[in-house]
Amino acid sequence: MKTAIVNLGQIVTGAWTAPLTAGDTILTDGDRIVAVGTAAAQAVEAADVVIDAGGMTAIPGLIDSHVHITFGDYTPRQNTVGYLESYVHGGVTTSISASEVHVPGRPRDVEGVKALAVAAQRCFAEYRPGGMRVIAGSVILEPGLRASDFEELARKGVKLAKAGFGAVKTAYDYVPLVADAKAAGLITTCHTGGSSIPGSGAITGDHLLKMHPHVSFHINGGPTAMPDKDFERVILESKMALQVCTAGNLRTTLLCAKLADRHGAFDRFIIATDTPTGSGIMPLGMLYTIAHCASLTDMPAERFVCAATGSNARVYGLDSGFLAAGKAADVVLIDAPDGGTQTTALNAIKHGDIAAIGMVMTAGVPRFVGRSRNTPATTRQARVASSRVTRDFSAAGH
Repeated sequence: MKTAIVNLGQIVTGAWTAPLTAGDTILTDGDRIVAVGTAAAQAVEAADVVIDAGGMTAIPGLIDSHVHITFGDYTPRQNTVGYLESYVHGGVTTSISASEVHVPGRPRDVEGVKALAVAAQRCFAEYRPGGMRVIAGSVILEPGLRASDFEELARKGVKLAKAGFGAVKTAYDYVPLVADAKAAGLITTCHTGGSSIPGSGAITGDHLLKMHPHVSFHINGGPTAMPDKDFERVILESKMALQVCTAGNLRTTLLCAKLADRHGAFDRFIIATDTPTGSGIMPLGMLYTIAHCASLTDMPAERFVCAATGSNARVYGLDSGFLAAGKAADVVLIDAPDGGTQTTALNAIKHGDIAAIGMVMTAGVPRFVGRSRNTPATTRQARVASSRVTRDFSAAGH
């Protein structure tokens, strides 16, 4: 299916160093973006579906890099079905597993944690809840795992490894496990801050610097933050990604953002939610954290949109997160919320308001065009201007 999104007011690229691009049109073909900015009239006329954005802002689909999935669209932590599909209505087009640690009775032996990671990876290999792509299968690092185990997992398609919930004596025992997982090509992540659920322990900056995982999970606290002095150490003495989460400490989120900017490390600053947890299910969690960061710092709103899209994609090696030719056709239209004081989406975010969503496209398919069931109404109205496809793209009513 070929789709043209026309009459755009602004386009956020997903690249924080060049976050805005000129133009008013995005063309997609199948599950790829083919053009961003301008397009010939013939190309728009050749599209199977033409969406009139009505002056809204286009951003890449949000990438939540910290979601505690289990199997299917269900969270036992909150006993809720359909939460991932609901996150799509919050603009999230990709979720990345923070390990399947919430599976009831989860195994803790070597074969068990390997099997759990493989099963989760297979479960979401083709399954897209609400159109969302889920990167699942994160092996929980337990004592006894060897280099050959990580090599086996990599061959079977598992891409992630998580430290922080294993039966280690101290967090320093994760050091060789993280090294072996990295050597096998897995992206390594680590719980940061105070303990959260049974089986987790406090992990500080010194632990992180000894392990040096690819990503410091919820560096702002999950939900309890590590000491303030550790933030500058981790930024200056490592290259690990600095993930801040909605279900964490807002003060240290802002501290981390400002320090990353001051020390030229903003490319490592990424946004996630760390849900579902005891903090609950947050379909608008990504939008909230973007708005909090933009409105409570001196940095522009588009920077934090990029931290929630392209920066996540770069850290995790994804083909999405950017509005550019050749990238995955995951596109979200946002706008100033109806009744607010601002006239554009980015101004509204900078003001501290939650952006309203008028369309979500994943894999080149518009999942809905109209009002998100989770955000305020948009000021403008996105609509299907023409369609050769026998399908209703309108959003379901509240």
